[in-house]
Amino acid sequence: MKYSLFALLALGISVGRAQAQDKPVLGAPPVVIPAPAPAPAPVPTQPATAPEIPVYTAPAPATTPAPAPAPGQYQPPGQYQPPVSNEPSSTSPSGLELPGREVARRQAREHAQANTKFFIYSGFGLGYSSYAGYSQFSGSISPALGYRVTDRLSVGPGLSYAYNNYGFGGNGYGPTTHIGANNIGVKVFGQFRVIDQFFIHAEYESTRAQLLEVDNNGYLTGRTVSRTVQTPLAGVGYRQNFSPRAAADILLLYNFQDDYNSIYPNPVIRFNFLFNIGK
Repeated sequence: MKYSLFALLALGISVGRAQAQDKPVLGAPPVVIPAPAPAPAPVPTQPATAPEIPVYTAPAPATTPAPAPAPGQYQPPGQYQPPVSNEPSSTSPSGLELPGREVARRQAREHAQANTKFFIYSGFGLGYSSYAGYSQFSGSISPALGYRVTDRLSVGPGLSYAYNNYGFGGNGYGPTTHIGANNIGVKVFGQFRVIDQFFIHAEYESTRAQLLEVDNNGYLTGRTVSRTVQTPLAGVGYRQNFSPRAAADILLLYNFQDDYNSIYPNPVIRFNFLFNIGK
């Protein structure tokens, strides 16, 4: 009981003190409670960007205005055409270049180079024949100078050299004997172009030749004698042009003097080279 009273008394004293503290004191200034400071405005954030790298830009090329096309000439759109000279010249007295004139001029120049008046005509030939134990091999060279009478007809003089190797005997008549002979002569030739690159070739040759000697009975003695031999040749040929000034021919000729006095056995095959000279 005693303890209860003491507890109540302590409680009453504490409540009175609390009330006394809550009461305003006379003559004291009012208590001002400061207002809370406003919150700072949010600062907008931007995403970080990489530093810019300078890029080199080439200057635009200068444009050249296309000249107006000359009368009678077509100029494709968007393509530059060099200016056309209208000055008079030896090939164009009026100074105007008509369409196709340059092409015709180039063709005429190539034709003139391919058809000059003079040309060098040289080559070599081969021939072989064998009959009844008698054989003959021939190799020849024949340089010549040609002259064009027309675009189709050519003629000219020339020289000739031929080496012959004769073989006889054998076939049961003993060992084969070989004899060499040298022949030098002069000639004239003619050609006529028939169609395209095909032509007819003929020549006549006079040669100081070494021939096999034949006795009165018609037998070979194994010796040679010097004689002047007349050789007519004729046949066909084909020409292959390498350029307006050079060409090569292949000829197949027949020797109309085909006997013991012949220096070219049939058939005669020749390879000739042609070179145009002059204008």
